[in-house]
Amino acid sequence: MKNFTDSFVYLGHWPSAGSFGFNTDILATNPINLSVVFGVLIFFGKGVLNDLLDNRKQRILNTIRNSEELREGAIQQLENARARLRKVETEADLFRVNGYSEIEREKLNLINSTYRTLKQLENYKNETILFEQQRTINQVRERVFQQALQGAIGTLNSCLSNELHLRTINANIGMFGTMKEITD
Repeated sequence: MKNFTDSFVYLGHWPSAGSFGFNTDILATNPINLSVVFGVLIFFGKGVLNDLLDNRKQRILNTIRNSEELREGAIQQLENARARLRKVETEADLFRVNGYSEIEREKLNLINSTYRTLKQLENYKNETILFEQQRTINQVRERVFQQALQGAIGTLNSCLSNELHLRTINANIGMFGTMKEITD
């Protein structure tokens, strides 16, 4: 073990090799060995590299194909959505036009119904006014007749004596008796 530790101790005492720089000696730098190693790596690595590149190329092509399929699917969905949008817009326009025509139709129906109702109310008003006029005229006639009758009764009571009164009643009874004979 002593030799092992001594070897580290003596490392610090080795003389330095000199300064750093380029070595132009072909045999000392071993470019032939390096070229052989690179040649073997290229020869055997070419197949591995080609396999890696082919695998990568296939993955990229598959990704592109999948992307194209997804793109075509997205385009198809977009076209379907546009077609549905056009259909919905057409239906909305149809509903809007039908709605406007329905509103106009309902408006005309409401105007006509209101006009008919107003006509009926006008007729009812006129009939009510005519009825009230007739009723008022009848009331006035009845009152005038009652006043005339009361005036006539008052005049008759003041002008007729009991004897004249009895004769008038007998004459009227006689007229009713004659009328009864004629009708029988």
